[in-house]
Amino acid sequence: MMSTILVTFLLFSLLSLSSYALVQDFCVADLTAPDSPAGYPCKPNVTVADFVFSGLGIPGNTSNIIKAAVTPAFVSQFPGVNGLGISIARLDLAIGGVIPMHTHPAASEVLVVVQGSICAGFISSTANQVYYKNLKKGDIMVFPQGLLHFQINSAKGISEAFVSFSGPNPGLQILDFALFANDLPSEIIESVTFLDDAQVKKLKAVLGGKN
Repeated sequence: MMSTILVTFLLFSLLSLSSYALVQDFCVADLTAPDSPAGYPCKPNVTVADFVFSGLGIPGNTSNIIKAAVTPAFVSQFPGVNGLGISIARLDLAIGGVIPMHTHPAASEVLVVVQGSICAGFISSTANQVYYKNLKKGDIMVFPQGLLHFQINSAKGISEAFVSFSGPNPGLQILDFALFANDLPSEIIESVTFLDDAQVKKLKAVLGGKN
């Protein structure tokens, strides 16, 4: 009897939650409140400006070590995507530009090339299988959630792409910076990467880490 009551209660709870989700059109992020695994709480006063983002029409600044720029329209820049399971960003690559190996722990990614050509790929977690291709204008490639992937400008001029994500805040961890832009002791990095001391210290110096 008790198990029947519990099952009935759980089913009723799930149906109630589903009904609530269906009648709630949106939940624009209240960026003054703390974020959580469930997203930001809803702000009380919503305007059309919450559903519009104009920052992707301007090329990003590629004057940096990777000669690339990512302009995000994630929930912190675009509060209207809160709770919708989507976001977008612009990718600009100067000549020789590269987005190093990185992961998005909270979303899968779809990339569409709109100018130039980009060599892009990812590495699976099964036998470290590599999938990469030189993409031209109009080509699309998907990068599954959490997998290491990269983009390299393979054109003689600048390249540009737009990337969409299956979450409002996909997260980002760039492998090079994770290894060499911190205060993890050099001897530990040498042990886990098989690089010698000179190489590790050189990379730390370039990327701002401490030996």
